[in-house]
Amino acid sequence: MIKTLTSSAVPRRSSRTRQLYGALALAMLAGLAISVASGVVPVAPRALLAALASPFAAADEHAVTHAVLWDLRLPRALMALLIGASLAMAGAAMQGLFGNPLADPGIVGVSSGASLGAVMIIVLRIDALGAWTLPVGAFCSGFFTTWLIYLLARQSRVEGDNARLLLIGIAINAVAGALTGYLTYLASVEQLESLMFWSMGSLARVAWTPVLTVAPLALLGLLLLRRQAVSLDLLALGERQARHAGVDVNRLRRRLIALTALLTAAAVAFTGTIGFIGLVVPHLVRTLIGPGHRHLLPLSAMGGGLLLMLADLGARSLDPPNEIPIGILTASLGGPFFLWLVARRGPGAR
Repeated sequence: MIKTLTSSAVPRRSSRTRQLYGALALAMLAGLAISVASGVVPVAPRALLAALASPFAAADEHAVTHAVLWDLRLPRALMALLIGASLAMAGAAMQGLFGNPLADPGIVGVSSGASLGAVMIIVLRIDALGAWTLPVGAFCSGFFTTWLIYLLARQSRVEGDNARLLLIGIAINAVAGALTGYLTYLASVEQLESLMFWSMGSLARVAWTPVLTVAPLALLGLLLLRRQAVSLDLLALGERQARHAGVDVNRLRRRLIALTALLTAAAVAFTGTIGFIGLVVPHLVRTLIGPGHRHLLPLSAMGGGLLLMLADLGARSLDPPNEIPIGILTASLGGPFFLWLVARRGPGAR
């Protein structure tokens, strides 16, 4: 009887996984169409198709639609997909790395650390690498923060010690916030607007240059992180069991830290701090298909891209022509979800 139940549960879960892939793919296409067609200047379906069919030139009657679509909305929607996918997949990987379902780039301080590096570059006017100075600085700061958090969290002898990780995250966020506040105090008037952008997150300044800069970093990080799925599954059994299965745990740890820092820095470097995507989406996906990282990682990436694209649509549609910082919307969704998650796990849960 047990064998029958087990054999029937596997096809059922596999079918559910395929359905989720299909549903997310269709939702992403529909969300992309709605995102580029909606806004202060609405775009009719016929004009949208005409503008998409002529990316480099537009007829006079479609000139405005062409400019709105190709210069403003399409790069913004694509950036939302890339950033949402990066944050969600980084969150899923961090939860596997720390063995802690509450790990998230924003909660444990990685986003704040990466943002601090970007703020330092803006205020101190560092320009050693030209246009790459900002993403490289954010990456280095995010990498250092991720490594520091891991070194502090792994000292706990209790596997899945949620309280310790959250306390470390609070401390990291506090230190990064204090340093960011001091740099804000030193900033000039023209720099304050940029610093406000970093503190709340926004896609308002996105153009094709940032998209083409982030795309290779994000896609490389997503591809390489996807290849660590089997090792993450083995690591979930414990470090000792993973070593017995042939996993070089130290090498895997360094690789995961580098990749999660790359994905987080790619997001923070151009859009500011956007929280809770990496916490909410992996939990929802894990609830639907289980904890296996082979499907958890790519489905989290798809769900994160979809969620951030819809959040950005809401940010520019709820109070036109003004725009709500997207970090406010994601925090409004993620904060209650985080409280529900902590309450659901109970006082003695791991």
